[in-house]
Formats: sequence, structure tokens, C-alpha cells
Amino acid sequence: MEKTRVSIVSYLNSKPFLFGLNKSSIHNYIDLSLDIPSKIASKLSFNLTDIGLIPVAGLEDLDDYKIVSDYCIGAVGKVRTVVLASEVPMDQIETVLMDYQSRSSVQLAKVLAKFYWKKEFNWENTCSNFENKLIKGSTAGVVIGDRVFNLADKFRYKYDLSEEWFNFTGLPFVFAVWAANKNISNEFEANFNRALSFGIEKISDIALMEQANFPDVNIYEYFSKNISFNFDAGKKEGMKRFLKLVNKLEPVELL
Repeated sequence: MEKTRVSIVSYLNSKPFLFGLNKSSIHNYIDLSLDIPSKIASKLSFNLTDIGLIPVAGLEDLDDYKIVSDYCIGAVGKVRTVVLASEVPMDQIETVLMDYQSRSSVQLAKVLAKFYWKKEFNWENTCSNFENKLIKGSTAGVVIGDRVFNLADKFRYKYDLSEEWFNFTGLPFVFAVWAANKNISNEFEANFNRALSFGIEKISDIALMEQANFPDVNIYEYFSKNISFNFDAGKKEGMKRFLKLVNKLEPVELL
């Protein structure tokens, strides 16, 4: 039997999903790969994977898709791992470096700049390790994922983009959803959902397993207070509002 190809991000916030997919019976029916968000979007676009945990801004690149899960990577307020990092306050920032790993977070920063902060920046592409080399003076950077934990004491100003979105709209933010570019049977989707749910139920165990990798982070608190996994009505409304505002922006091109 041909396995269903599934791509998932390799960040800490997806560990409950990864655990559930690996520890459930569905593991025998999927070919699982770990990628950065922008690569998952490309793989779905070019039919190199069947289901992906895709950044919401990448949905517009797909000719046809279906959201196939009741779960997502979202946040209600502060998310901690998607920030605008800077040495100077907002009113002194002139240039913003765009994290190459996720277009959604870059688009979020652009939406906030135009509609909430009322700021115009120079936007520049980046490459690996930019957060440790290029953020200085009036040049800030959108940084996402586990790398943000390493910036705790490096920059005086870190604007949490999910928190800023909540302050702007009063709505949750959805960073990534599970989308398929092919027909997925109801049976597979139900089993897929059960596997993800199982992983979320094991958050306490996963936090203990991962703690040694992030000694300065309260991982259980991160999973339970900063990341919100249920793709509920509030998140759907937040995603709808975000995509509507994105359509009013100039396109963002990443390397």
C-alpha cells in the first residue's frame, strides 16, 4: 500500500503532533518528513507531499487544497517564538530582515506595520544565522521558531507578533494548518485527528522529554499557555481576517 506523505515542521511547537503521529497506528500508513515551514509550502505546491503543516500564507499558492484537521499551530496572545527583535525601539527601526523560514510570520509583521503600527520599513531577505549577525542598530529582524529562545538576553526589544496581533484585532492568530493537496478519505482524516489529539494529551510527558534540550525554557508552560492547538471558531475568524489583510499587501518574496 502506498503511504501518505506527511510533512511537519521541525520546531518545538510541533512536537506534540510529531509524537502523536509516531506513536499511533497511523505511523504505519504515512511517510513522515521534517522541514521548515517555507519548504512545506513548496512541497505541497509541487506535489512532493500529500499533507503538510503549512503556514497559512502559503495556502494562497496552492491551486486546490483542503484543511484536513481540527488542529493547528496557533496562539491567543503571546506566542514567544515569533518576534520582531531589535536593539532599538519601534520608532527607531528603519529596516526589517525577513526570516527566510516562514512567509506567514513575515506577512504578519507587514500587516502589523501597515495597519497597526502605521510604520514603513525597508524589507530585506535573509539567510541562515542572520539573527546572530545582522540585527543591529536600526535594523531589526523577524525571527521565528526555537531560535527565539536563544535571543532571550541578546536584544533589548522583542515584539511578540502574536501578542501584537491580538492587541490589534482581539483575535487569535493561526500560524500553520494541516492542508492536503489530494483527496483524503474520511477514515484517514479521522485517524489523523486521533493521532494529533493523542500527542496533545501527552504534553506533560513530551515536556519532560524535551526539557534537557531547552534548559532555560519552561516547556510545559510554553505548550499549555503560549501554543493553542485547537482550530476553533476564533482561530478560523482570526485566519480569515489575516488573509484578508494580506491581500492588501505587496507580495513578499523570500530567498
